[in-house]
Order: sequence, then structure tokens, then C-alpha cells
Amino acid sequence: MVNVNLRRYSSRKIPSYIFLFYIFHLVKCSLKIRRGADSWEGAHGFACEWGWRANLGWLLSLLYENKLLVFTVATKETEGFKRFMRSARYFNYTIKVLGRGERWRGGDYMSVPGGGQKVRLLKSALEEVKGEDKIILFIDSYDVVFASGPQEMLKKFQQARHRVVFSAEAVIWPDRHLEDKYPHVREGKRFLGSGGFIGYVPNLKALVTNWTGKDNESDQLFYTKIFIDPEKRKSINITLDYKCRLFQNLYGALDEVVLKFEDGRVRARNLIYDTLPVTVHGNGPTKLQINYLGNYIPRTWTFETGCTICDEDQRPLSGDYPLVVIGIFIQQPTPFVSVFFERLLDLKYPKDRLKLFIYNHEPHHEQHISSFLEDHQKEYRAVKVIGPEVEMDSATSRNLGIDICRQDIDCEYFFSLDVEVVLKNTDTLRILIEQNQPIIAPMITRPGRLWTNFWGALGADGYYARSEDYVDIVSGHRVGIWNVPYITSVYLVKATILRTDLIAENLYQSGSLDPDMAFCLNVRNQGVFMFVTNRQEFGRVVSTENYQTQHLHNDLWQIFENPVDWEERYIHQNYSRIMSENHVETPCPDVYWFPIFTEVACRDLIEEMEHYGQWSGGSSTDTRIQGGYENVPTIDIHMNQINFEKEWQKFLLDYVAPVTEKMFPGYYTKAQFDLAFVVRYKPDEQPALRPHHDASTFTINIALNQMGLDYQGGGCRFLRYDCSIQAPRKGWALMHPGRLTHYHEGLPTTAGTRYIAVSFVDP
Repeated sequence: MVNVNLRRYSSRKIPSYIFLFYIFHLVKCSLKIRRGADSWEGAHGFACEWGWRANLGWLLSLLYENKLLVFTVATKETEGFKRFMRSARYFNYTIKVLGRGERWRGGDYMSVPGGGQKVRLLKSALEEVKGEDKIILFIDSYDVVFASGPQEMLKKFQQARHRVVFSAEAVIWPDRHLEDKYPHVREGKRFLGSGGFIGYVPNLKALVTNWTGKDNESDQLFYTKIFIDPEKRKSINITLDYKCRLFQNLYGALDEVVLKFEDGRVRARNLIYDTLPVTVHGNGPTKLQINYLGNYIPRTWTFETGCTICDEDQRPLSGDYPLVVIGIFIQQPTPFVSVFFERLLDLKYPKDRLKLFIYNHEPHHEQHISSFLEDHQKEYRAVKVIGPEVEMDSATSRNLGIDICRQDIDCEYFFSLDVEVVLKNTDTLRILIEQNQPIIAPMITRPGRLWTNFWGALGADGYYARSEDYVDIVSGHRVGIWNVPYITSVYLVKATILRTDLIAENLYQSGSLDPDMAFCLNVRNQGVFMFVTNRQEFGRVVSTENYQTQHLHNDLWQIFENPVDWEERYIHQNYSRIMSENHVETPCPDVYWFPIFTEVACRDLIEEMEHYGQWSGGSSTDTRIQGGYENVPTIDIHMNQINFEKEWQKFLLDYVAPVTEKMFPGYYTKAQFDLAFVVRYKPDEQPALRPHHDASTFTINIALNQMGLDYQGGGCRFLRYDCSIQAPRKGWALMHPGRLTHYHEGLPTTAGTRYIAVSFVDP
């Protein structure tokens, strides 16, 4: 039999039909239990064992909603306010917003006292509230989230056994001289916080009745003076939430608060008092911490659900694409700039809806920009270029780029994109726009490191600190959209934000800070949220360390600093099939033929050698090699002549050695070589090469251009087997033993110029 004290609830002001429905449900449930049934499934799908409790909870929630009203002040709808309202809706709080549309005159009480406007608005709103048993929760909104519902709020309020309960904090504000007048407490926080309090209407009216101050005067000082007056404290019946059971203020308590994940919800837990506060307030200089907690509380992200808000309030793009200004910034010599522009071209976004602003501080990259614009400038709506001849620093260039969007009434977004960014996801711009956030960055990484383009937290000095969830976000163990204090390299900004909150012309300047640090500081100071998304894979950033510009194709030398980009640029797309699908041919005994170089790699290596230009004369006397004598000379340039021997050895070790070990089981190589060179064959220079053995354990011979297109004839013949390869494929490598068995010759090139890259490995 289910026993419930109905009298406790029947005296409340509950609509009769709701109360009768609940009685009907209990009777049906009781009858079923008496008949031995485990549960009763009614039209509403409630099981008898727990359905009465669910209905009771629902009934009580209606009662509490009717009894509790939440007042908050919000003169404009910020992202912080939206977060507050989202948490309120989740728990079904009834919210009344005061001051909407008013100009805020309460001062900037982050640094100086203020907030009197809130007292005025509360006093006015209370005049319209009737009923002595009505309870009002008055709370800030921009930096507050609800962690639990009205039932728990009211229960804990009633357990406080006072008519008004204020939040408490460990730091006295704004007048330290009043500390001695505060009542002493055995345990808990001693000082009043005005960011949240709850009480009965008559008592709250008595609390604010004598307010005659100005809007920019301190609300906290006003309430403090009432609280420290023993007579007023007693007559109004005020206490503080000393142990943070209702309200958790973060200022002075950051080390006390941790996240508690439970049953698909997230709470804040106070470790000192072992309490679970109903609200969490990022008061004072703790806005970053409430932003971090708000990434989870109350159910923004959980282990069970993942991100629950990521698909809310999106802006689907179905053909009407907004105009975007893309700001491209080149600050220093950077590898793979030509690839950057190729990826820019590949973005899946109508080019007639894109304006390009290109700032280039580096003369070395003028050729890359000119080449791109020569072929594609007309495809874009507009293009503006600021070159190195213009004396403009980084911060000024970024301010200019963002102002181009701000001043263009048609511009809806500014997309800031540093040239170091490798955007692999061609849908990046569309994805960011559809997320519909004020500022949002795609998470990009640096291969093999924990580096990303965002910080999860800031230290006391305002620079990088690792948040507790940083590694999980970077590794993809937590996926969602994250409110963070710092972003860089690539991000999207709504133009409406630039025309309202971020109107300053020097967003990228603040003291001695670098431009991105200054930008993020200025954004945070305006209360604008910055988000990073790791819902998709977007790309990475290249390293600019040790990038030299003295060569023709400097990217060839990036195999150490940027191995992933080097591989994508220079290793054949079918190379991976060698291991997975045995994509190797055997045109002659123990001669293996496999793809290794892209066309770009072949082209760049040929052009680099021709640019160097110091080809050998083809005589046996050769001072470049040990002993000074070459038995079978070729017209060539050695890799060490262009300072490429370390990079070439790395290439052999990473890409050739695995194939060698696959094709010659039991043989392991460290890819050492004495000779590695590019050979040039021409009919009027050196058309062929006489039969010979190579001074190697095995030899690699890579065709760098195409027979029939670049030259005629050529090839290689293995005399012992009378086997010839007369049409080498461009970018493919021949691998064969060097000594004893594979006596071979170079067949005559009859027209054009043939290039091959040869390595005598393990001499």
C-alpha cells in the first residue's frame, strides 16, 4: 500500500483536476498491487512502482513553480544570459527578467562598486507581487547557471529557517573596513554576496524599502549595511548560506569547487563543505571559471549524452549564403603557402560570396600570392592585398581586415585565417556559420603534439594554463562546442558583434600583448563568448621553425619539421597500398617497381637541380667523391651539393626501407648511402650508361619525368636476365640489388631530357 500524506499537499493552491488525477492514479496503482501485479501501465505509461513518485514529483514541481518566482536583471541578451536561461528552462524555473531594454547604468563593478540599478528594479518589481507566502529568488544572470531545480532550492531555503538567505563568500566586498562588524561564524563563509538571495516577499520588500540610491551605487554595500545591523538583520530575519548549499560564489573559492558527474547530469560540488549548491555564480574575476563550468552544468555535456546543445539554434545554409570577408595573414616565411592557397580554393563555399583581404609581410611569398590571384582573382567578389612594401604591423593589419567587414553593411562574417593553417575540411566555413555562435574556431592541432589553437584556461598571469578537460578535448574523448578564453590562427566572427559589442578600432592592441592575446582579452572584457568546436576534424597548423628560404622549392626540406605536410605533398597517393595491398610489381627477377613520388615531388626536384645548375661533366675524375675517381660516371648533381642529404636519408629511411624489408625478408636497413644524386640524360650530352654494377647492397632508381611526353627512349636493361624496363612510370621507383647479380645498363635517350634520382643504399 502506498502511504502519502495528502493533507500536506491538498491545502496548497493546486488546481482540483490535477489533484483528482493524482488520487485516481494512486487508487489504480494500489488495486493492482493488491492483485499481485508487479506494475500498472496506464495511458501515460507510468509503472506503479515508480509512477506515483513521478507524478508526485510532477505535481510538486507545479506547486513549486507556483510558489517560487525568479527575478533577474538583464538589460541586454548576452551569451551569458542565454546560458542562464537555458539552465533555467532545463529545471523549469519561472523567470521574470527586469530591466530588459533599459540602458545599463549600474557601473562596471568588476573593478569599482556598482549595481544599484538592480536594487531599484527589484524594489519596483516587488510592488506588483501579491501573497505573503510567495518566495522570490533574486539572482544575477550573465555569470550564473542553475545546477538543480526549484524543489531543491525551496527545500534548502526552508531548512535554513530564515525568511531571507543571501549567498556567502570568503572575500569581503566592497568595504574591507566593515569586516569586524560581521557576525562571527564557527564554520563557513562569513561575508555577504549580493549576486543571489532568496526570501519571502514581505521580507524582501522590507529589505529594499529604504533604497534611495543611484543606479551606479553599490548594491552589495547596501545589503551589507543592513545585514551587519543586528536589529535590521533580526527584524527582516536574514542569514547567509554559509556552507554554499544554495549558492556557490566562485570568487575566493576556485580550489573548493569541482565538477560532479552523476546520472546524466553535472553538478558543482564544494569540497570543503561537501555540498551541492543549486546555483553557481562566477562573481568578480571568475568569469572564465563559470564559463568552464558552464560547458558542463547542468547538462550541457555529460559522459552519457555528449554535447546536448550543439545542434541548438543553428543557422542552416540552404542556398542563401551570407557574405564573408576572409582575412588572410602572412607574418613570416611559412612552408607550403602554395598548398594553403590550393586549400583556400577548395573551400566549399560560393566564391562570389567571399571577399579576400590578404596581408603579406614577407617578400618571399609575393610569388605565391601573385600566382594564385593571376589564376583565380576574378572568381571572388573582391580582393584587397597589403604587401610588404606597406609599412604595417600585424595588429594594424588585423584591425584593418576586421574593419573592412564591420564597415560593409553586406558583410555578415569575418573569417580570420593565418597562412600556417592547413584546412583539410573543405566544409569548415559552412560548418562554423551553421553553428551560429558569436565567435567560433575550428580546433586544429599540430601532429604529434598536444598543441592546439585554443587554451582551456588562463593562469594568474593571463597566459596559458591547462584546463582539466584540455587533453580529453584535444584527443577527441570529449566532443562538443567549448567556451574557452583564448583562440588563435583561425576563427569566425559575426559582423553583428563587431558592430555592437566589439566596436573598438584597436581590437588587436592592448599594451605589450601580441595581437591574438590582445584580441581575446578585449573580447572577454566585453563579455563576448569565444567557442572552439571539435565536432569534426578540421586540420592542423604547420611549423615555421627552421624554415629556410634560400632554395627554389624550400618545402622539399620540410620532411623533419612538417612530416605530415611533406608526405601529403610529395609521397605518391598509392604508396600506402604497397603495405596494405602488396601494390608492387616485379618486371624483372628481384627487381621491384612501386609508386613513391607525386608529380609535384618530381617537378620540384628537377627544378631544384636545374636551378642549382652545377651539373658534373660526366668524366671519371670526380672530386666530389672519396678517392676522386668514378668508374662509371654520369652527368649528375649530388644531394649533398644542395644540402639535401639529411632530408634524403630521412626519406629513404621512412619510405624506402619499409618496402625493402617487405620485399627482402630478413634484411634490415638504416638507409645509409655514400652516393645519392639526380642524373640527367640528353641525346647530345650523355644519352646512355654502359653496363655496370652499383656500389650498393641495393639501389633505388626513381623516374622523375615521363617517357613519351618529356623524352623518348631511355630505360634500364638487366643483362643477366635479358630483361628491360623501357617505359618507367613517373614517380615510380625501381629497387634492385646493386652488386653481383644485377649487372645493368642505361638505355639510350633518343630525344628530350630524362631525369632519374638514384641512391646507392648500404654501400
